[in-house]
Amino acid sequence: MLDMKLIRNDFEKATEQLKKRGVKKEDIARLQEMDKKRRDLIQKSEQLKNERNQVTKEIAEKKRNKESADEAIHSMQKVSKEIKKADHELEKVKAETNDIASRLPNLPHKSVPVGETEDDNVEISRWGDELIARPGENPKPHWEIGENLGILDFQRGAKVAQSRFVYYKGAAARLERALYNFMLDTHTSENGYEELVTPYLVNDDSMYATGQFPKFKEDVYEIENENLTLIPTAEVPLTNYYRDEILDEADLPKYFTAMSPSFRSEAGSAGRDTRGLIRLHQFHKVELVKLATPEESYNELEKMTRDAEGILEKLELPYRRIVLCTGDMGFAAAKTYDLEVWMPAQDTYREISSCSNTEDFQARRGMIRFRREESGKIQYAHTLNGSGLAVGRTVAAILENYQQEDGSVKVPKVLVPYMGGLEVITEKN
Repeated sequence: MLDMKLIRNDFEKATEQLKKRGVKKEDIARLQEMDKKRRDLIQKSEQLKNERNQVTKEIAEKKRNKESADEAIHSMQKVSKEIKKADHELEKVKAETNDIASRLPNLPHKSVPVGETEDDNVEISRWGDELIARPGENPKPHWEIGENLGILDFQRGAKVAQSRFVYYKGAAARLERALYNFMLDTHTSENGYEELVTPYLVNDDSMYATGQFPKFKEDVYEIENENLTLIPTAEVPLTNYYRDEILDEADLPKYFTAMSPSFRSEAGSAGRDTRGLIRLHQFHKVELVKLATPEESYNELEKMTRDAEGILEKLELPYRRIVLCTGDMGFAAAKTYDLEVWMPAQDTYREISSCSNTEDFQARRGMIRFRREESGKIQYAHTLNGSGLAVGRTVAAILENYQQEDGSVKVPKVLVPYMGGLEVITEKN
């Protein structure tokens, strides 16, 4: 949620910033208009209530003096009707104001490149270029490798559920488990995160706080006739842990991590990545979430991104870091780094982690605040989230980058202990 003071006091700046996010000026003007109408109605209602209080006193005084209060009573009844009408209109205006405001994206940080599509994203760095040629010529795609080894079964996943579901079997199931255990161990023992096991269903207030509701309801799986939704990522329950609470400044920063299933309807992605593990309706992800002071949040974003990069480097998977342009960022983000892993069969990099600072955008929606040590002033925390990493996509990257000419797949060295000493995945595993 944006700070309405900016819309009120610096309309042109807000318009210019939101224009970079694809928001039309008339939408912001409508919000400004409704906000003014809301404030005018509040003032009108308060004036009428003051008037009613005065009339009430007048009636009481007349009755004490045994004078006729009929005229005053009639006047109070009239004022009461006007108050009821004003309050009713105020509720309607509030609802419309909140609806408009809740659908506006976050303002971009000044360092974010302006652009419209992913083609306008800017590459920051690369790692592991010397590893790109490792699979040799004509590398196979991960789904073909997995099916040939008998460790990925998309056909039965579609039979039992629908397309974009999969069974991991044998060594693939062990690899998936090895990966998220390795990621969690690294983030908790080396990077300072506290591990949580979260609810996998959350209520509407939680989805609103992190920005999924109301604008992106079509992207999730809601439970019919229940105030519950399957989580699209553990970002939602982790960020909402301190919703409607006030922390002490000394408690910040907070570092949380969790492994959870993620459920995505992938609405609007028809025809994209229909094969393989890249765009499933259900997948595991290790999530990173931070709460920080405004002064430190961008330092924390850099640290978080490095934490995710460290996982890729330990796995010896080539990747690049890009900063997303204004038109490609997520709804709640003020700045986002994407980490893209090299996929040999596709001869390109594909997103495997996205690390964002939402500043106080989510905190305003979720009332996540902290109290300053010196002044006692209460203000909104900054919230950050990132993938550390998307597990299924990491499996796909390992299958493609570590494939051997005989069809087997080497296990990254760092994962061998988590695989019970298994060093090569073959049909016999």
